[in-house]
Amino acid sequence: MKTSIDIKGRSLLVLNDLSDEEMCALVELAVELKQRKQSGIRGNLLERKNVVMLFEKMSTRTRCATAVAAADEGGQTEFLAGSDIHLEKKESVADTAMVLGKMFDGIMFRGFKQSTVEQLSEHSGIPVWNALTDQSHPTQALADLMTIKEVFGNFDGLTLMYTGDGRNNVANSLMMGCVKSGINFINCTPKELTPDPALIKFAENIATTNGSSVSVVHEPAAAAEGVNIVYTDVWVSMGEESKKEERIGLLRPYQVNMELMKATGNLENGKLLFLHCLPAFHDSNTDVSKDSGALEVTDDVFKAPFSKVFEQAENRLHTIKALMVATI
Repeated sequence: MKTSIDIKGRSLLVLNDLSDEEMCALVELAVELKQRKQSGIRGNLLERKNVVMLFEKMSTRTRCATAVAAADEGGQTEFLAGSDIHLEKKESVADTAMVLGKMFDGIMFRGFKQSTVEQLSEHSGIPVWNALTDQSHPTQALADLMTIKEVFGNFDGLTLMYTGDGRNNVANSLMMGCVKSGINFINCTPKELTPDPALIKFAENIATTNGSSVSVVHEPAAAAEGVNIVYTDVWVSMGEESKKEERIGLLRPYQVNMELMKATGNLENGKLLFLHCLPAFHDSNTDVSKDSGALEVTDDVFKAPFSKVFEQAENRLHTIKALMVATI
């Protein structure tokens, strides 16, 4: 590998566990590992390494990405659903962590409470990676940055607008990824879903050192002007299904449609990208959207040439692989 990064033995619980330089180096490593896979090289960088996937929440991309990433480099994975083990029922998080730490080389956790992933890291003695909690989604942000780099070549001078639920885990980690890489970040959200002011202030301080900016706005069309990357997420997060109708009513004006993409001024010049962490409700073929049609993004945007959502999904594999290789 050309890229050098020294984070062996460390966990990733929130994106700021990495320095700005380490985060960008991890993205570079992921690009190299992707090229290596595409050239047909079957590696051994995780040979004899065993990773446990401890998932309280359902998963498509994260589970598959972790399993394939480990296998590509000679490692093995074990999947444990929350219902499979005694976590926080008959056994404490600390005890579970110590057991898993004696058997595995790394833990990929996907669940609810940030405190759970923190306890796993504190007590296991092995690297723990946050594959999603209610607070943070750092592995998704790494894949987002990798996709942006593949499309634009670098991060300099870019502006990203996230539109939708401005205080969810994806928005939180995406904001940190942007400011740490020097991308201007706009959080376009209703006032009712404005992110934590303390987190915004923290991000602003990082942005200042990297020559970028952070802003929270409430009018999508005005906010979109000059934007290079439009990003959205589902309006109803896991665990908030009871708020479906309320969220649809609140967020309908924040839908990503072709009118919003045109408002960026970059639709015709090729300097425009649409991203979504998936799954996406872009038509009427899901239980959530069947009565409402497209929700957070329309079908024409989702399937447009400037949409790289499936490349973004693939990059979950390469960035998770880079994270595992660099830490174990």
